[in-house]
Amino acid sequence: MQVDLFDFDLPESLIALRPVQPRDQARLLHVAAQGQLSDARVADLPNKLKAGDALVVNVTKVIPARLLGTRLRDGAPGAKIEFTLIERLGPVDWRCFLKPAKRVKDGDIIDFNGVTADISMRHEGTAQLSFRIAADAMETTLAALGSMPLPPYIASKRAPDARDTEDYQTMFARQDGAVAAPTAGLHFTPELLDRLKAKGVSLHEVTLHVGPGTFVPVKVDDTNDHKMHGEWGQVSEETARALNQVKAEGGRIICVGTTSLRLIESAAQANGQIIPFEAFTDIFITPGYQFRAADMLLTNFHLPRSTLFMLISAFSGLQNMQQAYAHAIANGYRFYSYGDACLLERAPL
Repeated sequence: MQVDLFDFDLPESLIALRPVQPRDQARLLHVAAQGQLSDARVADLPNKLKAGDALVVNVTKVIPARLLGTRLRDGAPGAKIEFTLIERLGPVDWRCFLKPAKRVKDGDIIDFNGVTADISMRHEGTAQLSFRIAADAMETTLAALGSMPLPPYIASKRAPDARDTEDYQTMFARQDGAVAAPTAGLHFTPELLDRLKAKGVSLHEVTLHVGPGTFVPVKVDDTNDHKMHGEWGQVSEETARALNQVKAEGGRIICVGTTSLRLIESAAQANGQIIPFEAFTDIFITPGYQFRAADMLLTNFHLPRSTLFMLISAFSGLQNMQQAYAHAIANGYRFYSYGDACLLERAPL
């Protein structure tokens, strides 16, 4: 499909730079299976679901992956370089994005406030950082030196600060490994979770370590030419069994976030059965994809021409999502990671 089909104009004023407080007071646009729209709040979610439904949440935890360093060459300090860690290659070794990349070459040493690392250049605009620390010191080093890797559309407007340490982490986060938050989960509070459980909605955990691919723009003209970055995910035997039971008893699977949906669909067989899964997934969902397991999706508002807007267009229909986004823009919904949410029903085949 032509990527231009997934384009739209978004006023910059609608890009959220901070989340609302409390989190469950974010606005919620409910898109029914036939495209009907209704405005609500995330706090209204228990009224949208029914007993026997199942929420699937991603328990990945964002690491403090943004680092600021100084290039050392011939022992002398030089350019200031910003790094974003994107893939762990070993105990103290990482693949990373860096800018400005042109100021760094193979063999340079980077100083991070007294902690040094060796750099070797790779391909596709990335480099490898090897820290000169003990193998068991990586987590404490990142905690001391790193900050939250805010998405470019926020980081370009303000620097990360102490508030982001809490704001950019879901209440479910416990498995270190993501470099971006599964942002639909940011809307949940303990009180909302209690109300959902009281309604008879069950909660099930999966892990997908969100990688940088979520922010990589689609640069090709045709979706067939775009290559997705792989992300490591896990669906446990317990979760697979429980979700299959939910479906067998007539309940619905509601994925909290596109990460949960992509993982569940990666673990689902052609007959809809979900099996345990532990591997990298590079599933790329565009209109025409036949969904196997997910019935509903809670997700934020996504970038134009992005793989995530393509995914929701596959789930709820391109025309329905174009109308929904036009409604959201006209009514001042807040977009992207710290913004408002949609509750999408799967469009009929």
